[in-house]
Amino acid sequence: MNLEYGEKYEKLRAELREFLRGWPLTGALASLPRAEQEAIFRRRGVERGYVYREFPKQVGGSEQEPDALADAILREEYWRASAPGDLLGQGPSLLAPTLLALGSEAQRERFIPPTLRGEMVWCQGYSEPGAGSDLASVSSRAALEGDRWVIHGQKIWTSRAAQADWMFGLFRTEPEAPKHAGISYLLIPMDQPGIDVRPLKQLSGSLEFNEVFLDGAVTAAENIVGKRGEGWQVSRVTLLHERKLMGNPHLLREHWSQLLDLARRTQRGGRPALQDPALRQRLAAIEGRLRCAETSTMRQLTAAARGEEHEVLLSLLVTKLYSTQLGDQIARCAYDLLGAEGLLAPTEADVSDYGNRGTATGFVEQYLFSLGPLIAGGASNIQRNIIAERALGLPRDLRKGK
Repeated sequence: MNLEYGEKYEKLRAELREFLRGWPLTGALASLPRAEQEAIFRRRGVERGYVYREFPKQVGGSEQEPDALADAILREEYWRASAPGDLLGQGPSLLAPTLLALGSEAQRERFIPPTLRGEMVWCQGYSEPGAGSDLASVSSRAALEGDRWVIHGQKIWTSRAAQADWMFGLFRTEPEAPKHAGISYLLIPMDQPGIDVRPLKQLSGSLEFNEVFLDGAVTAAENIVGKRGEGWQVSRVTLLHERKLMGNPHLLREHWSQLLDLARRTQRGGRPALQDPALRQRLAAIEGRLRCAETSTMRQLTAAARGEEHEVLLSLLVTKLYSTQLGDQIARCAYDLLGAEGLLAPTEADVSDYGNRGTATGFVEQYLFSLGPLIAGGASNIQRNIIAERALGLPRDLRKGK
């Protein structure tokens, strides 16, 4: 197995490291608000061809040729430098590439540039009280009345809905059609009388998720992505990009390092917990799984470099399933090490920092948060079914009426 990138890519890495030495900003620019500093450095990254590589220049990207190995190096080095690169979130990571692939020219020009700049914030209107893993069962409806869609229904687990300017979501527009065929993908402004956003308080105290009630909300007729009734196909593109965000190997490695540090400083029977044979065996098993996850990521990278898209898709499914489970195992082990400190509630700082700070309450927040990714972007049992059917060729589950 050859894990070297080669001379061409190592030259890119050296150039990139030199560029990233410019972060944080210095001089007069260092006195600017953090958000402005990040925007300045991100624009510099676009100019150098490092940021938003897949997007055309006319919508704010750097318009580079597809190169999986270059993308991997950029992710590694930006992560190492903690520098602002591609914005991550519902808009830049999910909607923008969906519009790039399937949106109209007018939609791309209107929505992608401000989304990539972080000036237009989006939320995702997918899940409903009766449609979670079975997303095609959505019942929120939209009717075309003249030059606008009129929308009624409810969405739930809507991340950042309270801060969002717009929602992209799935709505039933053809009530008589089979459930997968009667759905449309709509873009809806959030600041209007027909929308009521109610926060959902999580175990950790966070208010990241919301339920959204739509009672006569409206959006222009042209704010439909793809054809009417074909929103299910559009949503597959969005979900593919959502799965790419999960199971970050760099984040898993960081959490693993924090777990080891906790094991070293925690005392059991007057000695470091790391010396306990049972714990060492548990940690060894976790590290073995972590190395497997990293190897799976390498396999995915190799397939992408060869242009083997089917292999990349299957690898994404496996990586999402495996890595989210591994994240939960790391967080659970850390939580067990806390002992009585595990009863402490996370602070506001822990919630805003996703528990990545190595404190007792931070580890509690990390554990509580780790339960969410197991079902986000498609529950684990759904991922297993897809892998079984598309990778292993097993028959589909029995379904009612079939």
